Amino acid sequence: MFSILRRWGASSSYQRVPGGPEAQKCSPEKSASFFSKMTYSWFSRIIILGYKKPLEREDLFELNESDSSYVICPVFEKQWRKEVLRNQERQKVKASFHKEAHTRKPSLLCALWNTFKFVLIQVALFKVLADILSFTSPLIMKQMIIFCEHRPDFGWSGYGYALALFVVVFLQTLILQQYQRFNILTSAKIKTAVIGLIYKKALFLSNVSRKKFSTGEIINLMSADAQQLMDLTANLNLLWSAPFQILVAVSLLWQELGPAVLAGVAVLVFVIPINALVATRVKKLKKSQTKNKDKQIKLLNEILHGIKILKLYAWEPSYKKKIIEIREQELEIQKSAGYLAVFSMLTLTCIPFLVSLATFGIYFLLDEGNVLTATKVFTSISLFNILRLPLFDLPTVISAVVQARISLGRLEDFLSSEELLPQNIETNYTGDHAIAFTNASFAWDKTGIPVLKDLNIKIPEGALVAVVGQVGSGKSSVLSAILGEMEKLTGVVQRKGSVAYVSQQAWIQNCILQENILFGSIMQKQFYERVLEACALLPDLEQLPNGDQTEIGERGVNISGGQKHRVSLARAVYSRADIYLLDDPLSAVDVHVGKQLFEKVIGSSGILKNKTRILVTHNLTLLPQMDLIIVMGSGRVAQMGTYQELLSKTKNLANLLQVFSEQEKAHALEQVSVINSRTILKDQILEQNDRPSLDQGKQFSMKKEKIPIGGVKFSIILKYLRAFGWLWVWLSMATYLGQNLVGIGQNLWLSAWAKEAKHVSEFTEWKQIRSNNLNIYGLLGLMQGLFVCSGAYVLTRGSLAASRTLHAQLLDNVLHLPLQFFETNPIGQIINRFTKDMFIIDMRFHYYLRTWVNCTLDVIGTVLVIVGALPLFILGVIPLVFLYFTIQRYYVASSRQIRRLAGASRSPIISHFSETLLGVSTIRAFAHEQRFIQQNKEVVNENLVCFYNNVISNRWLSVRLEFLGNLMVFFAALLAVLAGDSIDSAIVGLSISYALNITQSLNFWVRKACEIETNAVSIERVCEYENMDKEAPWIMSKRPPSQWPHKGVVEFINYQARYRDDLGLALQDITFQTHGEEKIGIVGRTGAGKSTLSNCLFRILERSGGKIIIDGIDISTIGLHDLRGKLNVIPQDPVLFSGTLQMNLDPLDKYSDSELWEVLELCHLKEFVQSLPRKLLHEISEGGENLRVLVLDSGRIIEFETPRNLICQKGLFFAMLTEAGITQDSGTKK
Repeated sequence: MFSILRRWGASSSYQRVPGGPEAQKCSPEKSASFFSKMTYSWFSRIIILGYKKPLEREDLFELNESDSSYVICPVFEKQWRKEVLRNQERQKVKASFHKEAHTRKPSLLCALWNTFKFVLIQVALFKVLADILSFTSPLIMKQMIIFCEHRPDFGWSGYGYALALFVVVFLQTLILQQYQRFNILTSAKIKTAVIGLIYKKALFLSNVSRKKFSTGEIINLMSADAQQLMDLTANLNLLWSAPFQILVAVSLLWQELGPAVLAGVAVLVFVIPINALVATRVKKLKKSQTKNKDKQIKLLNEILHGIKILKLYAWEPSYKKKIIEIREQELEIQKSAGYLAVFSMLTLTCIPFLVSLATFGIYFLLDEGNVLTATKVFTSISLFNILRLPLFDLPTVISAVVQARISLGRLEDFLSSEELLPQNIETNYTGDHAIAFTNASFAWDKTGIPVLKDLNIKIPEGALVAVVGQVGSGKSSVLSAILGEMEKLTGVVQRKGSVAYVSQQAWIQNCILQENILFGSIMQKQFYERVLEACALLPDLEQLPNGDQTEIGERGVNISGGQKHRVSLARAVYSRADIYLLDDPLSAVDVHVGKQLFEKVIGSSGILKNKTRILVTHNLTLLPQMDLIIVMGSGRVAQMGTYQELLSKTKNLANLLQVFSEQEKAHALEQVSVINSRTILKDQILEQNDRPSLDQGKQFSMKKEKIPIGGVKFSIILKYLRAFGWLWVWLSMATYLGQNLVGIGQNLWLSAWAKEAKHVSEFTEWKQIRSNNLNIYGLLGLMQGLFVCSGAYVLTRGSLAASRTLHAQLLDNVLHLPLQFFETNPIGQIINRFTKDMFIIDMRFHYYLRTWVNCTLDVIGTVLVIVGALPLFILGVIPLVFLYFTIQRYYVASSRQIRRLAGASRSPIISHFSETLLGVSTIRAFAHEQRFIQQNKEVVNENLVCFYNNVISNRWLSVRLEFLGNLMVFFAALLAVLAGDSIDSAIVGLSISYALNITQSLNFWVRKACEIETNAVSIERVCEYENMDKEAPWIMSKRPPSQWPHKGVVEFINYQARYRDDLGLALQDITFQTHGEEKIGIVGRTGAGKSTLSNCLFRILERSGGKIIIDGIDISTIGLHDLRGKLNVIPQDPVLFSGTLQMNLDPLDKYSDSELWEVLELCHLKEFVQSLPRKLLHEISEGGENLRVLVLDSGRIIEFETPRNLICQKGLFFAMLTEAGITQDSGTKK
């Protein structure tokens, strides 16, 4: 816990960068006038610009200072640190009273409240004012109806009421839009603060904590759980506002109908607990849905990172089936939630009717003399309509609270997890040595077995030190101990000066090559060119299409393995650190290149000659040039001294030389690639180090996400409707039309009822009419309920069909894309379509479509009712409708593009975070945590800028649309006054109550039309891959015989291949033929075309000319799966997927159990698998983390742990993997 405080202690990590992008186009909001702020007129220039041309990122206004992540994050971190301290004090107090006090985590909710409490209170005040004004308009309407009933001589009061009604609804508009603006932006601030905290925490996680949280889980915390907190904040005020509105409405209804209103309250009391039960059920469903989404993201992440393996083995159908199975579980939950939505829709639509029916019925029963006048009817109906939204929102917000509690728990678990302890290393050391170990022992876990024991080492400043030893002796672990990556058990470690680190597995960022080398340092041209020359990168720059400005793809996919290591070395050299930790960087390059690197960089005459250099190496020919040699053995220092000193101890050095000699021979043998008679390609055929050089044609860089411009084509909407199903489309239209017609019929019936009451003189006649009217009113309500339930059911069925179809098409399109697509497009872009875009299709798009249809029918019905009552109203409607469509045209053009920019700005957040998690060890070694935090802040800020502009554009629209709606209310009220005695008060009540509703309906109508168009971008993005170039079909009509290939004769005839049509040939006129039962070695320097040749065999790269014939069949004439399923490859990197062991061995379920056991026996794994409880059905976790490995040496158990832990420990198992060339950076998940 103390380590958490230290890590969060540096508030300097969030400093605004002078001249950054946020300074380019500051928001004019602060300098705007009061009127401009209230009406958002200052934003009009963006709306007009967006109408004239498609908006770009540079056109948008930047955030206000207080809304940016530069300000939000440090303030929130300060409150989080305070909460951690308070929690520690609470634990101490509890411990003093109870010996076994329950451990309580720091409260994220308290930290959020202390950070944002003042703005949350401000938001609540706006909400109070808006709620009060919402009840004022029905009271003014009541006075207008009374005025029309009595028609006093002083008619001017009627005009006063009309004007007062306009002023009240206009003020309500302004205040409500301020509430919406501050409410939504505050929720976005909270999400920003939480994302910043998660990112910073991820940089400092200890090895133990890293095991608990997979990459997919941490990404889900940033996206799903942070979003849940944002959603909760947006609805937070409804927790008190909904009961407040219900209470005020009931109080006003009591004044109209007396004790009869208690019947309506009883209906509410009955319904709200049912809503609570529904919310509880929804909570359970969402919890299950979260687990399914975690599983899907995790599996998608595995598939996309291992896509090359899937394609080489033709395993796509098996993993497609697994994704679809998880998806079906999601849709089952979605279906259950949809059926629960039937009840919610019934509540929203019919509860006001049930309340009014119960109230009117009891009102008549209480006193037979009670008569429903127009005043009572329409005032009550207006109040019942106000009741509708809080009743609908209350269960929704309760559900959001419940879901947010789950997310809070997950976030608190992560934020309270263990971190690396900075006190493991004393970095303020000022002694004579660069590095000093004193009786130091280390382990990868506090409770684990010591990996390094009793180290006593002193390394002088400026020394060149070699760390050597047999496999598993602890060489790399020494470097990890110096970096502070291990848990110190005993002793003291001191380090003086800055550190640069070159890991065994080079970590390359998705940015231009120059930025990879500079790594945040200032460009010094002369030194930069000197570094390039020393690291043998100048020839590579000549090959790159844009020199050092060439963008390097994710994980360095478009450069070779040797180039990656030289870039990694250049990054370290350019950092001008005091200490250089080099973990065998020369093993990944050719011999002549390695010699140059040692002479010009590492050695006594190299660029680092005056620096402290610690080199882990297997190359004993370098030892005579070392100042100090440390020989490791079983985690201890076996020998230490100069080369001459060690040479005098001939026995030890001779043994070491012998061991290395054997290892080098084995390593040399592993470089040979073979194709045997069964067409098996050995390890190095697809070795990363042997990728073709860029001059051979593989000149590609990571593609930026394309942002569409212009309107969304109707074909996109049509595509969704087809997936929805035309039957469900027409049934939906019919049910919603029926629902609206019945709703209008109810109000017309009440109006006629109130009108009749004035003309009935006999009590018996009135009693009979009252009974009939009440029965018909109840019947209409029952019909409305049936239409609502039918509509919700039909919508659920159709939306499920659309979700299933579009997801299946997206998955199918992605799996059919060629491998080069995945090498040139960030994984985050693809995952974003499966997560954010599919979420919009699953949960939101059909809602927007339904709401728009409902609002359209509602607006048409409202206008017809008012025009029927007040024919002159049409004269006011025509110009207002023209203005509505004009505003909509301007708004849609801008909003659509802003939403697209926001969608494109989300992917870099995920991509940057994933990249950080992969390279966290390197980032920590260079002490660049704060710089990466700054970068995260910048990508989050970019998304926040788009979000801010989108929120303001929505408020701009709402103010103008509601103002036009307010004018409609004013016209209706004014015409009612001008009509005089020619209009009945019941008609006045009907027209004004409808006019009050049209403001919201028209606003919703235009807004949802815009939402449909802007959210249709998600459908557009999901369908985007449909029109991209795909691989050849998996199965074709011509299929090879079942025993093909039976000889293994491979023939290349004038074969040509290129990576792109606009590039040169990578293979030129290749012609050769192998014989059956023959082993072929493929050799050549980097860039010679070894990998290209093997890729062509699998048709990863298609031909430009010529052909390949295997056992008499031209491979271009058969399906890819028929080809790849008959070839086999042993890849360099071992890839394990989550699922059963049997599924990993045989994803296509083609072989019997006995055949699988036979294979396991041949691989010496049979005994191990038989020892597992479920044997072949043993569940393998992400990356095979739950498989344990027993490591033997000289008849004794040396190590027994999971592969990941063994790699982290860097012992014998790690050394064996290193020799096989399949290790990864200890900071990664593989």
